Amino acid sequence: MHETLPYLEPSDFPTSVRHQPEVLQLNLGYLCNLSCIHCHVNAGPTRTELMSKDNIDKIIALFDNASTIHTLDLTGGAPEMHPHFQTLVLAARQHGIKVIDRCNLVILEEPGYEYLAQFLFDNQVEITASLPCYLEDNVDAQRGKGVFGKSISALKKLNALGYGQEKSDCILNLVFNPQGAELPPAQAELEQAYKTYLQSQYDIHFNQLYAVTNMPIQRFGSTLISKGQMNGYLKLLKDNYCAQNLAHIMCKNTLSIDWQGYVYDCDFNQMLDLPLGSGTQKQHFTELDLTQLQGSNIAVRQHCYGCTAGQGSSCGGSLA
Repeated sequence: MHETLPYLEPSDFPTSVRHQPEVLQLNLGYLCNLSCIHCHVNAGPTRTELMSKDNIDKIIALFDNASTIHTLDLTGGAPEMHPHFQTLVLAARQHGIKVIDRCNLVILEEPGYEYLAQFLFDNQVEITASLPCYLEDNVDAQRGKGVFGKSISALKKLNALGYGQEKSDCILNLVFNPQGAELPPAQAELEQAYKTYLQSQYDIHFNQLYAVTNMPIQRFGSTLISKGQMNGYLKLLKDNYCAQNLAHIMCKNTLSIDWQGYVYDCDFNQMLDLPLGSGTQKQHFTELDLTQLQGSNIAVRQHCYGCTAGQGSSCGGSLA
């Protein structure tokens, strides 16, 4: 059977509607110092797409009028590589908005970014860092040779500042992704395994582990197709659908904005170029009234089963 990308498939995923927007997830661009196999945005060192300074300024202006937004979730690529990353973080914190930096850790070890760890700490930026395994060979196989060692160095640097330590306000969470076409294991047990191993081997501490399901889109989707595993993986996700997770999927209260300023229901729909809700045309964030989005439909396709399969999956890990 010929395999296709999931957004070309008709969807029987249950209808879902929005709550009031509370989290603004902003993709600052696809430029990244890494090219990970599981990356669903195809980010890498040669990508040139970056959010304009004009859109950055308009996002900052939005903080004055978006009273329900309490969290700014910055992603990429490597969001820290955007030339106005610091400006955006400082503006959000001045408005009392929590900032999450989705960090690949290695960026903290790159030349020119020596200031970064201290900057994040000084502004109490919550770090959600990718570490798809606690074993060196597995991480390097998934993310590139030498990435594990640099990640460990970066984690030690963050711990020394106070990240991930008891009684510290600076939160450090790690993210696990499966290496192949399978669901992640139970998050609680895996978190304990991570903590035990990283503390005993490297004296590294962190707050929580997020177990995230790989989405069958972009780079990982292409890998599935090349291996003839796409249809089997989609069936796995659908067969493990858990209705209780539907009420907690991240698109309920999160808006995703791409590097050009267009709005989507989630980061995954952004990568599939699926317009917000049931619309057929993409909308720019400057054209939206955020107070009018509650109760509107969420655009769904077959990949949405990835968020509801098993223990569930979101940018904050398991939903169960």
